[in-house]
Amino acid sequence: MEFTEVISNRRSIRKYSDKPVTKEEIEQIIELTRFSPSWKNTQTSRFYVILNPELKNQIAEQGTCDFSKNKLNIQSAPALVVQTTVNGISGYEKDGSFTTSKGTHWQSFDAGIACQTFCLTACDMGLGTLIMGIFDEEKIRKILNIPESESISALIAVGYAEEKPEMPRRKAVNDIMQIF
Repeated sequence: MEFTEVISNRRSIRKYSDKPVTKEEIEQIIELTRFSPSWKNTQTSRFYVILNPELKNQIAEQGTCDFSKNKLNIQSAPALVVQTTVNGISGYEKDGSFTTSKGTHWQSFDAGIACQTFCLTACDMGLGTLIMGIFDEEKIRKILNIPESESISALIAVGYAEEKPEMPRRKAVNDIMQIF
């Protein structure tokens, strides 16, 4: 796919086919995701890949804050990726002070860049994704034994789309841009 097609065709997928996602496919996505830019090239994003259906269902049952839509999204997807970010690096100087007035926000910014790169790469490979932000961080941390030095940034469902949703309405360029 051409890059502009990948951007305009990527959708949030909520219904997946039964076709499995392989470890090799996820590795290929992460291989390209690792080229995402980050604060001073700190590369703080980490990816916990869940292909085991029982473990994936445990996260769906215990780690979705009783939000039934995310529970179903996780259960229907062949793979789940838990994206984390190493704490205390993005936006900081070596002495521990903040470099800018944005403070800890750079950590989320870096995570977002990596998450989008992950999803666009998956789309280019014919896979669908859904980024989820409603989750119980501590329960998922415990299930996957994620160290306290990392924060969970997002859950990403991954699989082959059973159906492709229509493009939601987008704002016009003139509504989101100002030229001086």
